[in-house]
Amino acid sequence: MPADILVLYYSRSGHTAQLARMVARGVEEIPGMHARLRQVPPVAPVTAVAQPPEPDEGAPYVTLDDLAQCAGLAMGSPTRFGNMAAPLKYFIDSTGAQWGSGTLAGKPAAVFTSTSTMHGGQESTLLSMALPLLHHGMLLVGLPYTEPALTSTLSGGSPYGASHVSGAGGDNAITEHERELARALGRRLADVARRLAATP
Repeated sequence: MPADILVLYYSRSGHTAQLARMVARGVEEIPGMHARLRQVPPVAPVTAVAQPPEPDEGAPYVTLDDLAQCAGLAMGSPTRFGNMAAPLKYFIDSTGAQWGSGTLAGKPAAVFTSTSTMHGGQESTLLSMALPLLHHGMLLVGLPYTEPALTSTLSGGSPYGASHVSGAGGDNAITEHERELARALGRRLADVARRLAATP
């Protein structure tokens, strides 16, 4: 049976979702590994209508069972003032029982993001997502400089994780280097998960 890597994201304009699909593609380039794409629902004031159990488009909403069943986790969010978006943080804040039982401890994790500008908080957003994963005992996987696109990119990409610069109007397509780095992150995460699973 293939081992699942949970590729979890929140996306408002679709750019982070596109990046998630690139990460998932990289995961599935590793034999025996499968990407499980999931998204978190938006959050709203208490006066707003509740979200449907399944989204109108994109991946299904994540459940806590997805965390228990995954061999690794890739997590992505657009930036909000240099931090992860509230819906993703809201979901992470609901995982206290999983933290207490060590559900994610020892599993590898990676992070990815999308911003509208080059200096719009990509690295701080990636680090903000990494912090709760460290508290969960996860093993963080980044992008080493042995990835040629990391030193060639003129847009997204950092050693902390994959990223995309969407432009102020959200018009920028994901560049070839951004695609390469997102896929590389997925491959690296899946390969580490496979190696850990094979360790007696």
